[in-house]
Amino acid sequence: MKKQVILVICLLFSTSFLAQNSEKRNFKIMCYNVENYFDCVDDSLTDDSEYLPGGMRGWNVTKYQKKQANIGRVITAVGGWDAPALVGLCEVESEKCLTDLTHYSGLKSLKYKFLHHESPDPRGIDVALLYQPKQFKPIHDEAIGIHFPFASTSKTRDILFASGVIPTGDTLHVFVCHFPSRLGGELESEEKRMFVAQVLRAKVDSLFTATNSPNIVIMGDFNDFPTNKSISETLNALPTNDSVSDLQVYNMMYWMHKKGVGTNKHQGEWGTLDQIILSGNLLNKKISFYSSQEDVHIFDAAFLLEDDQQFLGKQPFRTYAGMKYQDGFSDHLPVYADFWY
Repeated sequence: MKKQVILVICLLFSTSFLAQNSEKRNFKIMCYNVENYFDCVDDSLTDDSEYLPGGMRGWNVTKYQKKQANIGRVITAVGGWDAPALVGLCEVESEKCLTDLTHYSGLKSLKYKFLHHESPDPRGIDVALLYQPKQFKPIHDEAIGIHFPFASTSKTRDILFASGVIPTGDTLHVFVCHFPSRLGGELESEEKRMFVAQVLRAKVDSLFTATNSPNIVIMGDFNDFPTNKSISETLNALPTNDSVSDLQVYNMMYWMHKKGVGTNKHQGEWGTLDQIILSGNLLNKKISFYSSQEDVHIFDAAFLLEDDQQFLGKQPFRTYAGMKYQDGFSDHLPVYADFWY
């Protein structure tokens, strides 16, 4: 009788163990334009005077620390029980900002590391990538510089490119982008975004040429919508459909934008400037690591929004409303994608 009881216990334990290990595991990728995350240190090589103690915005250490606490709160809220494996950030001034964010905010216990390169942006705002070392082991990273042949004195953010090994043993290629702004007008500035998209597409094509069915994630603030030429034509990021090619990239935010939801609100209209674009291989549920259209989201938690007094409805709760400090988060909402393996 004792042998039978032991046998039953062993069978139950074995069944439970197999069930736990056969469950799909989550790998979350997030992207967030944090809007002007400046430290309080003067950088003589950039125009950061607006966000210095004594500057026109009254920026100081207290506001800086609250800003990093707010960013940490958003990242942990997106992750829930499981922290995002990768977090692409836009509008980060410096390595100090990233060190303080990962060491002194609510992210401290999560042990994030980061990839970052100083860019030639006039204001000194860069892109960066936070990563969980147990889920992403970098094997290569570089800053892809942008040099406009038609405006040689104009500077903009680099594209951050990183490759790393994920838990399945596969290599994941990640681009974090912040395309040139629409300052001066959408059409007047379009040529610059088209050029950056061209540079990005060339790098993507090189991956398609060098690797059979590469795993590519492109994310960032593109300052263009999924339907604009820089994204839909130059980058050639297609809407998801029933027929997916391993050698193409697909814009996971296309259908959201068409439905009128977005990550940024301008003149009362929501638009999806922040996007996640995936290579077709990552949309194949038969492979070891994949996502889907249903797994991509805009994070619009109530604490990230405030009432829009002018155009009604809601709008992102910013750190500043004009020149008025209001202790908010950003003028953009984060986007994220769940991957499974």
